[in-house]
Amino acid sequence: MYRLRRTVAFFIALFSMLWTVTSYAATVTDGLGRDVEVPDEVDRIICSGSGCLRLATYLRLEDKVVAVDSIERRTETFDARPYAIARPEYKTLPLFGEFRGNDSPELILSLDPAPQVIFKTGCTGDEAESLQSKTGIPVVALDYGNLAGKRNRLYESLSIMGQVTDVSDRAKEVVSFFEAAIEDLKTRTADASIEGSAYVGGIAFRGPHGLLSTEPNYPPFLFSGVANVAAEGKGAKSRHAVVSKEALLKWDPKFIFVDLSTITAVGGGALKELADDPLWRGLSAVEKGDIYGVLPYNWYTQNFGNILADAYFVGSLLFPDRFEDVDPGDKADEIYAFLVGKPVFSKLNDCFKGKVFRKLVPGEI
Repeated sequence: MYRLRRTVAFFIALFSMLWTVTSYAATVTDGLGRDVEVPDEVDRIICSGSGCLRLATYLRLEDKVVAVDSIERRTETFDARPYAIARPEYKTLPLFGEFRGNDSPELILSLDPAPQVIFKTGCTGDEAESLQSKTGIPVVALDYGNLAGKRNRLYESLSIMGQVTDVSDRAKEVVSFFEAAIEDLKTRTADASIEGSAYVGGIAFRGPHGLLSTEPNYPPFLFSGVANVAAEGKGAKSRHAVVSKEALLKWDPKFIFVDLSTITAVGGGALKELADDPLWRGLSAVEKGDIYGVLPYNWYTQNFGNILADAYFVGSLLFPDRFEDVDPGDKADEIYAFLVGKPVFSKLNDCFKGKVFRKLVPGEI
């Protein structure tokens, strides 16, 4: 029986390779600089790696997705991925492998209908070539990028995905949307300043973390004209940092923003720490109750819609005169409606027990 399965898999792969040779009509340069031959018309795709399916959803490609990785099939109480909330149908699709790009060539070869292209983030050229060789399906590698220092890489990946799937106009619309939102935020907060300082804690990084986990160059702060106290000295260029208790006490931020992914940490995360550790009681933000919940920054890598929504909340809280026309929840829904096709803020807020964009009480979980 085992030998029979291997023989069937071999002929499926062989057929796929032969179809590739005779049917490919276009060449695309992917995010790793590889020239990849793809079909002229692509109707069936899979998206491998952290955030890859998020980008496809932004481009309205959900009807072309024929299978998903394991994280999309999970049912969790807390889920900060607007694209997954907006597209529950992803949970009903077949599996092609484990999350974070741990693909199964055998599962991919068994898919019916079979994907015509595999998009893959977070991989090396060798990994892309290996998967392509094992499946006979073109693998288009993408650099997920970010909205800060690697925005050009994000935009390039959207463009490549749009080119392959013939939705280049939509890719341009998404890029324009990001640029317009960032410019609007920066214009609103130009020359604005706040007394004291701000800190964001509880940032997830390959899992949930507590209060001392931060992002020194936290985009919602960057876009709304706020400095993170952790962006000092060696931390100024860090992507992610776990700061010391002594440093946070020394910085004594006036405002503390808590990334609500921390709720999923063992022991309750940042809010439990703020309540239980007497060290934090002397912090200005704790004494005055200036602690606020924000949408998770990382959840299967960076959530770009959440980042923009958080930036509008931070701006409206710290510079209310500059954001008089903005209701943070409504603005979040405007962002989600454009990016993922549905206004899902209320569902996100429900996931986090109504703590999004409001003042928090240390100890509440």
